[in-house]
Parts: sequence; structure tokens; C-alpha cells
Amino acid sequence: MIKYRDVLTKISVHPLFWVIIVIGIFTARFKELLLLFCIVLIHELGHAFAAAHYNWRIKKIELLPFGGVAELEEHGNKSLKEELVVVIAGPIQHIWMMVVGYMLFEAGWLHADLYYFFMWNNIIILAFNLLPIWPLDGGKVLFNVLSYRFPYLQAHEKMMKLSCVFFSVILVWQLLWNSNNIMMWVLLIFLAVSLYQEWKQRRYAFMRFLLERYYGNKRGIEKIAPIEVQSEDHLYKIFTKFRRGYKHSIIVRGKYKEHYTLDENELLYAYFTEKRTTSSVEELIG
Repeated sequence: MIKYRDVLTKISVHPLFWVIIVIGIFTARFKELLLLFCIVLIHELGHAFAAAHYNWRIKKIELLPFGGVAELEEHGNKSLKEELVVVIAGPIQHIWMMVVGYMLFEAGWLHADLYYFFMWNNIIILAFNLLPIWPLDGGKVLFNVLSYRFPYLQAHEKMMKLSCVFFSVILVWQLLWNSNNIMMWVLLIFLAVSLYQEWKQRRYAFMRFLLERYYGNKRGIEKIAPIEVQSEDHLYKIFTKFRRGYKHSIIVRGKYKEHYTLDENELLYAYFTEKRTTSSVEELIG
């Protein structure tokens, strides 16, 4: 129970939301603003409580007008099943919220204007978050799906490229048919900045993924998969073949048909502890 209560201490409000709050106060739309805040808060608490259930380390939960961003101290080594549950735990909150809203409206406890505002914002926030664009929930689901088929680094890069494609489609739609929507422009700027930062830090994210494996976070390991490499292959090249949800044994093919089998931890130890960042497997064995 304590871990769920601690989640509430991690919540903060993004400056963009404060802008919306100020606008709401000056336009005398406090009730609508309060409903919007509740929708966003419940959406993000869905993610946070699911993460707490699996004992994930939650750094910060930042509320935005269209959802929120949960900063987790997890770097791709949890099971894909856990990650999928945590991601969809946010969007699924909108279903029961809309059911409750409908019941309150039918009972006469919710005014028609507030009811339609509540339902419309639930639909908009749900639909927006399901767009396959990082860092939205849809983008995280896309990364999860790609991780089933590709190594971590390749899955991450494919996810980023596909996110940019979908972002471009939304941008063209905005330019042609929705150019007067200021809020949408703000959200698109947020997405553009997020995509740029994620792409710029992709190598850093990959290093965190490797470090977490090295320091023993193996709870997400579901299968063992061998990786065949050549003796002259450098360690980093081998790491690019590492996959989420798998522990790897490294089968080294030598120049004269001899081969060796190494554990992934031996390579990670050489890379991070011995600082042999430019070594080949041949140099490691020798």
C-alpha cells in the first residue's frame, strides 16, 4: 500500500499545463479545467500504479494537457509483458471514466455541457495518446512490438523513424486542415522536441540498457538466445545484437574453424569494468 501512496509524491505539473490553467481562470472555465485536470491525472496514475505494482522505480510524473510523462529509472530490461501492461494502463482508464460520466449524466448529476466536454476530452486524449509517435503511449507500444522482432538498438531506431513518419503525416494534416488550432501546434512542438531529444540521446539510452544488464537486472529475461560472431568483431558490434527479454551466449567463430562460447557478462565486464571499449573478441580471448 505504501508504494502506491508514494506514487502521489512524484507528481508535478508541466509548465504547459500551467498555461492552460491560467487561460482557464481568465476565461471563467474553472469547472472544465478541473475536469481536464482529473482526466489527465487519472490517465497518468494508471501508468504509475501499474509501474508500482511491478516495483518499477518511478522518478517523476509530469502532467501535460494531453496526458503526462512518467520518468522511470528503467532502461529496457523489464519483460515486454510488464512494459505493455504499464503502457496500456493509462489509456484504459478513459473507458471506465466515460462509462461513469455517462451514468452520472443519465442520473441527472452532470450538466449536459460538462458531460459533452468530459466525454470529448476523454476521446481526444485517448486518441492522441494512441498515436504511434514517441513518447506517446502508442509510440511505446510500437517500440514494444518492434522489440519482439529486432535487437534493442535496431528496434529503437526503427521506432524513432516510424514515429517521424507518423509525425510528418499529422503535421501535414495540421498545415492543410487544422492550421488555426493553436493548442495542436503547441502539442506538435512538444512532440518534435521530444523526438529530437530521444534521437540525439539514442546511444546514451543504449548504454543504459547495457549497463542495467551488466549490473544484474535480469528480471525481464525470458529466453536464452545464442549470438554467432566472428573473432574479429568488436564488442560494441556484438552488443548491437542484444535483444530485450533474452540472455545471450556468444558463440565466437575463429579464423581456423575453432570456436569459443562466452557469456554476455564476460563481454559487458570487459567493456565497462576493464574499459576495453575498442577491443575485438579475439583480443578478449587472447
